[in-house]
Amino acid sequence: MRAYLLFLSLFFCCISFAQNSISGSVADSDGQPIIGANIKIVGEDIGSVTDIDGKFTLASSKKPPFTIEVTSIGFGSKKVSITSTNQKVAVVLVEEQNLLNEIVVSASRTPERVLESPVTIERMGVADIKKSASASFYDGLENMKEVQMNTSSLSFKSINTRGFATVANTRFMQLVDGMDNSSPLLNFVLGNMIGISEIDVQSVELLPGASSALYGANAFNGILFMTSKSPFTSQGITAYAKFGQTSQKAAGTNDYVDYGIRMAHAFSPKFAAKANFTYMRGTDWFATNTNDKTVAGRDRSHYGYDGINVYGDEVATIIGAPTLPSEKVSRTGYNETDLTDNKASNTKIDFSLHYRPFGDENLEVIWQSKFGYGNAVYQGANRYYLNNFFMQQHKLEIKGKNFFVRGYTTTEDGGNSYDMLFTGININNQWKSNTNWFRDYGTAFAQATLAGQLPAQAHAGARNFADYNISPTGLIGGLVLTPNVNGNEPRGTRLMPGTQAFKNAFNKVIAGENVLTGSKLVDNSRIYHSDANYNFKDLIEFAEVQVGGSYRQYELNSFGRIYTDANGPIYYNEYGAYTQLSKKMMDDRLKFTGSVRYDKSKNFNGNVSPRISFVYSGGESRKHNFRASFQTGFRNPSTQDQYIGFNVGSAVLLGSAPDNLTRFVETIDIKGDVGKALNNGNGSQTIDGTRAYNNSYLASSVLAFAAAGNPALLQKTNANLVKPEEVKAIELGYRSFINKTSIDINGYYNVYNNFIGNLNVITPLYGQALDGGGLTDPEGSKALQALQSGNTRTFQLYTNTPLEIKSLGFGIGLGRKVYRDFEVSVNYNYADFSFDQSKDPSFEAGFNTPKHRAKASFGNEKLFENFGFNISGRWSSSYLWQSSMVDGMIDAATVIDAQVNYSFPKLKSTLKIGAANIGGKEYAQVLGAGLIGQQYFASWTITP
Repeated sequence: MRAYLLFLSLFFCCISFAQNSISGSVADSDGQPIIGANIKIVGEDIGSVTDIDGKFTLASSKKPPFTIEVTSIGFGSKKVSITSTNQKVAVVLVEEQNLLNEIVVSASRTPERVLESPVTIERMGVADIKKSASASFYDGLENMKEVQMNTSSLSFKSINTRGFATVANTRFMQLVDGMDNSSPLLNFVLGNMIGISEIDVQSVELLPGASSALYGANAFNGILFMTSKSPFTSQGITAYAKFGQTSQKAAGTNDYVDYGIRMAHAFSPKFAAKANFTYMRGTDWFATNTNDKTVAGRDRSHYGYDGINVYGDEVATIIGAPTLPSEKVSRTGYNETDLTDNKASNTKIDFSLHYRPFGDENLEVIWQSKFGYGNAVYQGANRYYLNNFFMQQHKLEIKGKNFFVRGYTTTEDGGNSYDMLFTGININNQWKSNTNWFRDYGTAFAQATLAGQLPAQAHAGARNFADYNISPTGLIGGLVLTPNVNGNEPRGTRLMPGTQAFKNAFNKVIAGENVLTGSKLVDNSRIYHSDANYNFKDLIEFAEVQVGGSYRQYELNSFGRIYTDANGPIYYNEYGAYTQLSKKMMDDRLKFTGSVRYDKSKNFNGNVSPRISFVYSGGESRKHNFRASFQTGFRNPSTQDQYIGFNVGSAVLLGSAPDNLTRFVETIDIKGDVGKALNNGNGSQTIDGTRAYNNSYLASSVLAFAAAGNPALLQKTNANLVKPEEVKAIELGYRSFINKTSIDINGYYNVYNNFIGNLNVITPLYGQALDGGGLTDPEGSKALQALQSGNTRTFQLYTNTPLEIKSLGFGIGLGRKVYRDFEVSVNYNYADFSFDQSKDPSFEAGFNTPKHRAKASFGNEKLFENFGFNISGRWSSSYLWQSSMVDGMIDAATVIDAQVNYSFPKLKSTLKIGAANIGGKEYAQVLGAGLIGQQYFASWTITP
């Protein structure tokens, strides 16, 4: 914040450079202003951009006469001669219907028309943001073809393209001005929490599909590029303010605010600077799913209940009674709404200094700093409240006409973040230990059944006794629990939400870093990254040749809370290099692009990723463009896959790096006298990670054994250490503009090998895990008895399936103006995958993508003077959601958003009124997250 205020003062103290300026306006043939048109002095890199009224001011030290060029996407360019500084410039641009002439950079790391892109690409610009009916430009990305959002909370959404993604989408990369803004600890993007302000967005480009050949390991299923405006070309003060409400049955109606300011100024042709500040605050979608995680139809009255959004009930043990079979009984949990205030917020601050030694784009030095701060709910193996989470990035970049070199660092601080599951578990333990609670439950249950109560009554009475010291009815003499005072709280009274006793316990638990007593997430991890690229197009004539490379080092530092780094940070590095050749042939109708990249990661062998593509422009006007590409991609196991050692209550998430297995050590108490005897008389057992991989049963086989009582169903785990996953991707596409209609068709087919996933295993604390229980082997018999007595530890391992996974999909997008300036666009996507589950029943692919998705929009930005509107809708079919937290079905959903906007030219501002999900039916995108309700807003944007 100090840096921001210092930089703010710079604007008001240093605007003292003498410059010449010209002003003017840009409109279309109907006289309507064109927003975001670029004005540039020919032969130089000084420029400006039109505001919401189509007006601009261009400041330059250059004196007339000179020529400016005016360009805007969808219009033909125009040059105007400037003879004096007081000349009033009025430019009229003629509309070009072919929007596929937009220029993109990301597909080949070089400017090219969308038509010539060798792969599927989507783009959002300034005009698209204005038309968006979503509450923010980032939310509006969901209307792009192939995008499926996974909404974990109001302020945290992750992008899914081409499937195989949870909220933690480690197969997708997001770059903001060239910086990967993934979390160093978690290895995936936290939505737009440290992204970009919507009034600073110049363009957004989306590449759905494998992009490893140019961008490395994490660009496995897609990559998003967000580019901000340059202070040399977009100057002045821009501000916006939004106010609205969110509405959800569970949460009610709550206020929502979002505002920001952008300040940019070119002090001279050589020096410019800008700063951004944005703030958003609202009430999150309440997560209130009380369905049982594992047994459909089971409600809270069941003794073994484990609710999706209920925490603390994950703690369970086996309890029996005379003449009755033993049953799994869980503790009474707390609702998620009891364990979080559901406040969502996000503050973003960034500033950059730009220096051009020669006064043009041939060489530019940029220093950029970004800060993101806020609250959100993240869902992984559990639900986590990111409370006062802080992340920052700092970049130094040198770029020129044909090259760039950049280095940046990303640092994060978990703030007061905590794990909701362990919050529930340890609040229970603050009041009464698990040992005492289950003792009380078991005593009451046994006596109730002896008194003749039915099992359901006995369980209900036992829970009341364990929770509230209420003796089960019908017992002779009843039961009396002698209160044990702990922190002035009688152990016979459960801590109830809303009471001071509960608040005291809650605050104590979320501040505690030890998983046995607390739930705080501690994190101070970092990434150090550098990359470079050079294009030889001015030196090599026969083809366009590029070379580049990158280096990254991770510094993992969770102080032993999440990773096995209790004794100090874990350092991990990876690097890569690539080259690409592009060549046009056949009178420039055929474009060939070939690229290859080599990557090496610390714990794995090097990987080579080639890509070849062809684009052919057919027809007399070359508007029929056919493309085909083939590439192999790969994804290195993430730092979580390798180094995590995270106790999530029901299991330990264990990474498979060899040194990680020996670094993870846990001591567990042995239950029962028989168990202690089988454990060589020891009351506890110390295990490390090697036991999980080398001496465990598949969890699915243990469940089958428990249900049938047949040891022959037991299967020993044969999991290999995790290794990089690979993909072979084929893509075909066609783009054109026929009879005023833009057409974009694409299809893809992917074959995945060594696909990374999770495997649940159960490790006996003594004995040897053997197929079929190993009844004739003494050590196998011991392990079987460990299962039966609950002397086990559950692990979730990171490994690869030996089977191939295949996915395929296709999409079509159409757009045109149907009458005057009314615009209609529709698109449809199909996506599916194949995997023989019977051959690897314990593996979850986690495709998490609807098979069918359809989207449409209808609008007119020139309905009448200064007034525009847009309506967008999307529909998706139901699909299976699989994650390390919970599996289940996501229902089909139809969502309609709408907005109207009105410009006030004299005030240089625009009023927009919009609503998201105006149909009103709440829907889910993540099983376990809150249902998404309605959002209404009014925004006021002021431009220079």
